[in-house]
This record gives sequence, C-alpha cells and structure tokens, in this order.
Amino acid sequence: MSRETQTIESTDGIKLDARIFRPPTQEENPIPNPNPEPESEDEGSLAIVLVHPYSVLGGCQGLMKGIALGLARRGFHAVTFDMRGVGKSSGRSSLTGSSEVRDVVSVCKWVAQNFSVRRILLVGSSAGAPIAGSAVDQLDEVVGYVSLGYPFGLTASILFGGHHKAILQSPKPKLFVMGTRDGFTSVKQLQNKLKSAAGRVETHLIEGVSHFQMEGPDYDAQMVDLIVRFIRSLSNSASPVALDQLADE
Repeated sequence: MSRETQTIESTDGIKLDARIFRPPTQEENPIPNPNPEPESEDEGSLAIVLVHPYSVLGGCQGLMKGIALGLARRGFHAVTFDMRGVGKSSGRSSLTGSSEVRDVVSVCKWVAQNFSVRRILLVGSSAGAPIAGSAVDQLDEVVGYVSLGYPFGLTASILFGGHHKAILQSPKPKLFVMGTRDGFTSVKQLQNKLKSAAGRVETHLIEGVSHFQMEGPDYDAQMVDLIVRFIRSLSNSASPVALDQLADE
C-alpha cells in the first residue's frame, strides 16, 4: 500500500494539501487474500474522498488517516485533504464551511481526472459532513454519501444549517452514522431531519457512543466496515432501510 502527497488547486486558486492512499499491490501483499476486495470490477472503479471535521476547532486530514488506511487495505483508493486554512493548505477557513465546499468539489474533480475511476463516494466527518453534503449534487461522479456524526442539532445549525437542504434534497443514496450519545444531535433530531430526505436513506446508530468518541481511532475499523458495506449496497435497488434497522445492539 502506498501513500503520496499531492497539491490540488481549488476553483478559486487555493492550494490544498492532499494525501492519496492506494491499495497494496500484489508485490506489497504477496499472500493471497481469501476474500479479495473490492469484490467486483464495479467496486474497483470507485474512489472515496474523505472530508475532515471543523477546521476552526482543529479539524484536519490527519483525523481521517485511520479510515483512509483501512479503506485502502480493503482495495479502494482513498483521498484525504486539508481544507483551506488548515495545515499546509493556503487560504482561510470560514465559520460556516461555505467556502470549503469549493475545496471538496475541486478534490473530487481532481480524483475523477487523475484516477481510473468512474465513481466517487463522499464521506464527511462531523462538520465535514454538511460541507461534503453541499458538494454531492455538484458532481455527476459522486454516486453516494456517508455522514459520520452530522451536526443536525439546534446549536450546530446556527453555523451549518445552510448546508442541510442540499443533502436532504439530493436523490443520491445516503448513509448517516451517529452515536446515540452525540452531544450535537439527538437521535430524535436525526430522525426528524431525515423524514424529509429524498432518495434512499439509511442510518446506523452506535449505542452509547458520543460525538468525539466516534471520531477517535477506536472506531476507525467500524467506520471502514460500514463504508464498505454501503459501497456494496449501492447497486442494490432495495427499499430504504428504516431508521432503527441498522442500530447496534
């Protein structure tokens, strides 16, 4: 498995520091995998772009490294990047994440142009979830969306409420993962928001877990499993999953 650094220019000239995580080659992993992944050529044509938590509170691409590494080991190209004003990326962070949507769109366009992939899955963590959600319908290559701890709560909505409409009205498949003790969004608030969501909507509730616990490395492997399972379901035309159907026991 390889990791490389790339500078990607945003639509307004901002320079974004990105990391590309590629699956291991046969030479790097000569031991045959009894369950090779991706399982199909269609899966192999998909890359994952991960959007980190709130820049203003110290969010950076390093927080997505564990998930990106796990996805690469499972056979997928994964891309993390620092949004504007973070790390080595130029520019300034915005309070509402409105400018950062351009960063997400630019990285996805770069991936579509430089990888041999036809499809992109957007994954956003915490404040990265609403930012990524606003980019979903701006790109034909994006075929699905995963939110890890979307801040739908009343206080968080002061900052990120302007992003809600875009993802809730998107017809593209969506998965919302949240801990039942999330301090920014209650299970009831999540349910109420998703009642109006268009298209296929799934949720996965992690019992007894808080917002920042779920962001920690202890849950990276579980996030990878959920993302891979969602990718494999994208070709499934089954009806949307009920809000409590995927909840952990």
